[in-house]
Amino acid sequence: MMKHAWDNYRQYGWGHNELKPIARKGHSTNIFGNSQMGATIVDALDTLYIMGLHDEFREGQEWIDKNLDFSVNSEVSVFEVNIRFIGGLLAAYYLSGQEVFKIKAVQLAGKLLPAFNTPTGIPWAMVNLKSGVGRNWGWASAGSSILAEFGTLHMEFVHLSYLTGDPVYYNKVMHIRKLLQKMDRPNGLYPNYLNPRTGRWGQHHTSVGGLGDSFYEYLLKAWLMSDKMDMEARKMYDDAIEAIEKHLIRKSNGGLTFIGEWKNGHLERKMGHLTCFAGGMFALGADGSRDDKAGHYLQLGAEIAHTCHESYDRTTLKLGPEAFKFDGGVEAVAVRQNEKYYILRPEVIETYWYMWRFTHDPKYRQWGWEATQAIDKYCRVSGGFSGVKDVYSSSPTYDDVQQSFFLAETLKYLYLLFSNDDLLPLDNWVFNTEAHPLPVLHLANTTLSGNPAYR
Repeated sequence: MMKHAWDNYRQYGWGHNELKPIARKGHSTNIFGNSQMGATIVDALDTLYIMGLHDEFREGQEWIDKNLDFSVNSEVSVFEVNIRFIGGLLAAYYLSGQEVFKIKAVQLAGKLLPAFNTPTGIPWAMVNLKSGVGRNWGWASAGSSILAEFGTLHMEFVHLSYLTGDPVYYNKVMHIRKLLQKMDRPNGLYPNYLNPRTGRWGQHHTSVGGLGDSFYEYLLKAWLMSDKMDMEARKMYDDAIEAIEKHLIRKSNGGLTFIGEWKNGHLERKMGHLTCFAGGMFALGADGSRDDKAGHYLQLGAEIAHTCHESYDRTTLKLGPEAFKFDGGVEAVAVRQNEKYYILRPEVIETYWYMWRFTHDPKYRQWGWEATQAIDKYCRVSGGFSGVKDVYSSSPTYDDVQQSFFLAETLKYLYLLFSNDDLLPLDNWVFNTEAHPLPVLHLANTTLSGNPAYR
């Protein structure tokens, strides 16, 4: 599947950000601006390496060496470029030892720094790579930045300081953390919107799905990546998931555990595909949790995994919808037409993989194999892999996009699910939110306040 996705991208979309596998041409979205930055190449590199596809890896490396240029007049998503490009380049560097990846990662990081030039230090959502001018998405609550976006920089930026010895990256993300710690949190929950000019929350909407998700993931992973020395991050994570469990996690009438969203003072009984990553997060955070609740959190992870598997199992194609409801008689099923699509997303499989690593219950491999077969049957087209618009339709129509995260995440997590535990052991590696593995840092000085490059 990886070779099919890569070879077709290589043939029809090379250098473009993504591939339209039916039209057989390049594709891009506004998160990458108007430039051809080869997002699929950078995102797929570590997967190619892990799978032993070394010729393909070298092709990608050569393109990056010769063609990857960040001095373009292009407005990009700070968050997406961080998790896909900087994360992808750093992982490729750590796995292969090839200097070019480190050099490019540091070059790109320098281009993102102007996004932090706001009155509060909370970065803009977008920045022009040439001019350094930043702004926020027009749709985001009254000019706000988004929790999942500015809260999902920590892992990569700490590694940048570690590799360069320059504390500027570390200082930027620690400033964000300090600001968040000082703020009032309604019900102990973090709203999804924060205004970078005023430092005040936007509308009080809280989600462990889109807009919120990876902020919580990075609190836990900051602690893991620090060799469990960053206790401040662990405390923020523990506090946050206690509030989430109290206010957002419920059981449906049919006994399915789900994570709802807090909107306008009430709980919306709906869960997104993106939220399904949380099963893996709860399992990953079980060890080291408060009050000897490791067993509780592992169980919670298993319940979320089960609910998300049901969202797949209750469709015609055995692929999960973008969002699903728990209202009345409807459970784990998408109701609105615009929530019935599947765009090759990895989150459910990500949770299967973590649950497999921590329990070795064979059902997680069984579920992963069901998903693999469904993707191969319904998403494979002659020119690559495409998302589908309705998982409840027996004759699905395609969206004609092969997302870069399909190669970075979905296929990597599936490959790891069927590999031995000694391939990227979780004691040594922490995966960023785009599934790019970064090594645990064993630092003598865990605050990085002296020389961050101290090995």
